[in-house]
Amino acid sequence: MLSLLIIFVGVTWTEPGSACRPKEYTASDGQCCPMCHEGTVVQRDCTVQSGTRCIPCEAGTYMNKPNGLKRCFSCSSCAPGFGLFVKQNCTQTSDTVCDVLSGYFCKSLTDTGCSTAEKHSVCEPGQRIKQPGTSRHDTVCEACQEGSFSPDGLNCTLWTECSASQTKVQEGSLTSDVVCRNVSIRHRYTLLVPVLSLPIVCMLLLTGYCKTRRAPP
Repeated sequence: MLSLLIIFVGVTWTEPGSACRPKEYTASDGQCCPMCHEGTVVQRDCTVQSGTRCIPCEAGTYMNKPNGLKRCFSCSSCAPGFGLFVKQNCTQTSDTVCDVLSGYFCKSLTDTGCSTAEKHSVCEPGQRIKQPGTSRHDTVCEACQEGSFSPDGLNCTLWTECSASQTKVQEGSLTSDVVCRNVSIRHRYTLLVPVLSLPIVCMLLLTGYCKTRRAPP
């Protein structure tokens, strides 16, 4: 069974109404009593016959300064669901120290650790990650420059340039690449055939016409 440790702090009596000295607190009757040490709180105020009676903080509580309080502070909770984990456990004289899980950054940093965290921002399509998120700073995003695209919000890639044997069927955007299509040889030359054959046809027709005109009766 856990035994109750009671600590007595030596009495220093001060007349009611006068200012209490350092390391003293004003009791409910107006008298100045010696404060309890770190890790303890007041169980009973001092009297003329005895000093302040102090008791240690229970499990799950702490007191990190000399005090005249009747209750210890509750230990902070580092909830994984809020992006936190326990870096240092709570003791009678110090609070829990929390830090952030991977993928989160600290929004409220205190002397003893992080109290609130938030997930790193995700860059949108058309943007790139300019600066990755850390445990202390959020992700920094920036828009892709003209002539490049990003479908997933990670990196920007330059648009594809269609070759001489290709034709552009879709313009590029901040989120999608240029679409090129190969032009078939048959398709390229079908239009040239009528153009090239026209002089030949004309020549044949003229030749035939001339021969017909020169034939003897």
